[in-house]
Amino acid sequence: MKILLISANRERDPYPVFPIGLAFLASPLIRAGHNLAAIDLCLEQEPKAAVAAALTEHRPQAVLISLRNLDNVTWPASRSYLPDLADLVAICRPHSTVIVGGSGFSLMPQEVLEAAGADYGLVGEGEEALPLLLERLEQGRDPAGIPGLVLPRSGSFVPPRPVERIGTPLRTLFNVGHYHRIGGMANVQTKRGCPFSCTYCTYPLLEGHRVRLRPVGEIVAEIRALVDDCGVSYLYFVDDIFNYPPDFAAQLCRAMTAAHLPVNWSAFINPDFITPELLDHMLAAGCDAIEFGSDSGSPAMLRNLHKSFTADDLRRASQLCSERELDFAHYLLFGGPGETRETIMESFHLMDELEPTAVIAMTGIRIYPNTRLYETALAEGVVTPATDMLEPVFYIAPQVRGFFSELITTEAMQRRNWVVPGLEVNTSSAMLDAIRLFQVKGPLWKLIKKLGRSHHRPLNLPDGPADPSVP
Repeated sequence: MKILLISANRERDPYPVFPIGLAFLASPLIRAGHNLAAIDLCLEQEPKAAVAAALTEHRPQAVLISLRNLDNVTWPASRSYLPDLADLVAICRPHSTVIVGGSGFSLMPQEVLEAAGADYGLVGEGEEALPLLLERLEQGRDPAGIPGLVLPRSGSFVPPRPVERIGTPLRTLFNVGHYHRIGGMANVQTKRGCPFSCTYCTYPLLEGHRVRLRPVGEIVAEIRALVDDCGVSYLYFVDDIFNYPPDFAAQLCRAMTAAHLPVNWSAFINPDFITPELLDHMLAAGCDAIEFGSDSGSPAMLRNLHKSFTADDLRRASQLCSERELDFAHYLLFGGPGETRETIMESFHLMDELEPTAVIAMTGIRIYPNTRLYETALAEGVVTPATDMLEPVFYIAPQVRGFFSELITTEAMQRRNWVVPGLEVNTSSAMLDAIRLFQVKGPLWKLIKKLGRSHHRPLNLPDGPADPSVP
């Protein structure tokens, strides 16, 4: 069959993200004999016109639309991506069978399918299920019963099966160079699955609790191809946690070092699984920045959010970075169950103590069905079973709702290393677009060191030193 792959993601804050999910699907589809074309709407000025032109040029029999996120997950300036998805489906359906998938779709599949008006949906990993669905459609057979398949107005659903053998993404259908040039990095995934139980997190829902690892040799070969074929010099490992399992992370770093790969990179790190030895392996392999999914600096809030680590673990991990002069950032979530003025200030004070390169703080926590946070929100009446969860709904603890944004804005503005996207402290879309003109490689938060002072709702590059092209 002739298949058109559409990456629907148009979000560019803080970075435009290469459509790695569709790249993973490309190889099994080609092996199944399908003829592929692709369009990446993040690169298109006029997405509707671009899709219409692609339909005319390629005349696909089926269109696969990948939905990365339901919304921008930012309070209070939240925006849904579903109207754009519905527009895409409306353009494609007169010409082709339309299948929707992706991580955003998989969070609320039946609801998204109905809202978008597509013909079929696929939940979870599609490397095995999608070729099977296309085979049945091509043969005119009933596709019902395929694991992960969602049908309109159907109560029948067979849960998806995790892919045991994760392959290598085929990137040739997409513009890798653009993302490295404008986004400052290329993305690599080394594993799937998350064994942890954070109250709000959807990773276990999307990928399962069991960790499945890619062969280290294949990962190194993929990086080598990115360097040699695409000119990539900076990577971001998109695993939910890079350093778990720790022995696998160490093995990968040793292999990267042995291969003399000319790249720098960064990743998300769990502070509970970082040791001096592992961090040294990471540095030797080219790591120049790490991000901690800390969520809070309050011991009570860490327990409430079901984190696997303590405030002392954050101290220990941060000290390891400071001793090695490694840039590091802590990501915080304010407003979770049990949050108070006191716990908010505990987070500010701990970050003052740790002195990270940057603190990126999100205000409010997006509520998704089938998470612990959703159950809490139901019990507290924040949502009801009838609440439309497709629209962004955020949890903000009742104890802090009255002063939440004012307190965080006031305190963050007193600290020049804080970034609060929802409240536009030291960041804005205009500011990020301006910085990208300098083709900075690596995380933009590394530039926070150059801020002369904190800015609220900045419209242009900040005053103060400098050349933002220097990382």
